[in-house]
Amino acid sequence: MGTATEAAGSEAAAASATAPAPAPAARVALVGVHGFGAHHLRNLHRLHAAGRVELVAVADPQPPAPGAVPPSAAVYPALDQLLTDTRDLDLIIVATPIQTHAPLALAVLATGAELYLEKPPVASLADFNRLCTAAAESGRGVQIGFQSLGSHAMKAIEELLQAGTIGTLEGISATGRWVRDRAYYKRSRWAGKRSINGMDVVDGVATNPLAHAVATALRIAGARTTADVASVETELYRANDIESDDTSVIRIRTAAGLPITCALTICASESVEPYVTLQGSAGTAVFHYTEDRLTVETAAGRTEETCGREDLTENLLAHRDHGVPLTSGLVDSGAFMLVLEAVRRAPLPAPIDPAYVRWEGEGDAAHAVVAGIEDALERAGRQHATFSELGLSWAAATPVAFPIPAS
Repeated sequence: MGTATEAAGSEAAAASATAPAPAPAARVALVGVHGFGAHHLRNLHRLHAAGRVELVAVADPQPPAPGAVPPSAAVYPALDQLLTDTRDLDLIIVATPIQTHAPLALAVLATGAELYLEKPPVASLADFNRLCTAAAESGRGVQIGFQSLGSHAMKAIEELLQAGTIGTLEGISATGRWVRDRAYYKRSRWAGKRSINGMDVVDGVATNPLAHAVATALRIAGARTTADVASVETELYRANDIESDDTSVIRIRTAAGLPITCALTICASESVEPYVTLQGSAGTAVFHYTEDRLTVETAAGRTEETCGREDLTENLLAHRDHGVPLTSGLVDSGAFMLVLEAVRRAPLPAPIDPAYVRWEGEGDAAHAVVAGIEDALERAGRQHATFSELGLSWAAATPVAFPIPAS
């Protein structure tokens, strides 16, 4: 008879024999190394150190800073040249200007690689539909860069709603107030633009800087696909001398009848971490998504927890290797794309009367502050009302309803 130690050793050997072998490091290319691409570079360095990826090549018309990419990674000025010279890529990350997303994403899917595409996915609903078709035909995973959806707080929210902790969910609001100065709109030629040379850009407060607020609110409401949205209304304004909106209300109603109101600005007096509020019949839950912090208030008291977060690149690799569901898949960004399309097709943002705008700072560091905007955002979210419906003196526009296309 063998000893207990021998038996344990045999069991461990058997378990080792049946366990799947670790996947080889994924061959990765990054398109766009500046802006948010720099975040991806740092994350790829981390994953390389863990043996998960090998950064094979990068592409950007502006070369990376010295030492930013490993010496073994080839550097190209454009994706087409990278693809000509590079074979057998497992994953390509695209972190480039919005108007380039559609052609670059389609080119990636033609290679058979998995695709990580930064938000917003593309600049029109038509391009989104084309991309969905290409993704389905390729059979590859497409992850969209809504990083907040990887927060473990999302699961905690799902559980508290199922448990009835805050009662019946009656509405959701997303509130974002950030500061962006003149330099923000000078950083690139597409910043603050609705289009460039006839090409859609749709760089507005709800579609780019605070897009995560909209996407997170939609996901919590269970609105993932285009079929999950019944209506979208927009009321868009601008205090800056730009084409796009910098202060807006987006009001959505899901197919299940739940109201979602997103009140957003980048013309606040100071930046505050954005948050999504769940309005329940017996309490509220507030999710500060950039901090993964969830606060719940009911008659029983107040609780707060800070959750962990799943990395979307790792999730995409797990999807590729083991069939794990995507956290922020392309099709599940359909509801967000209806919001973007509503903004794209809305009238030009109404300029806010300069009498209600003050400027703080000097030169390119100066930033616009809309009078009373903090209170206006709170009231809009709480009452599910637009700025004009609140009777604000500077709110000269009216809500514009977007006709939801038939599925």
